[in-house]
Amino acid sequence: QVHLVESGGGLVQPGGSLRLSCTSNISNIYVMGWYRQAPGKQRELVARFISGGSIDYADSVKGRFTISRDKSKVWLQMNSLKPEDTAVYYCNAILGMSYWGKGTLVTVSS
Repeated sequence: QVHLVESGGGLVQPGGSLRLSCTSNISNIYVMGWYRQAPGKQRELVARFISGGSIDYADSVKGRFTISRDKSKVWLQMNSLKPEDTAVYYCNAILGMSYWGKGTLVTVSS
């Protein structure tokens, strides 16, 4: 079973940066990434690694967010943050089934 633990959320001003981390107890999972859920909205993809090493980014974060990884961790570098980026950010991994972390809250506000 895959266990995912996120960290790095917090309060940041518009235009600021945050770096989220996700640690997995299982190494070398091909499909891993980040999703987010804003209040009153559905969970949506932010960025993820897929088979073959390709990366998917949501259009809303392209050019601002960067996903990276090593064998058991995935990071999300978030720059030029906007109030609409406020959400709970979840780490996701797919290994036979989909696994989720508990999430970390990112609040972008002045």
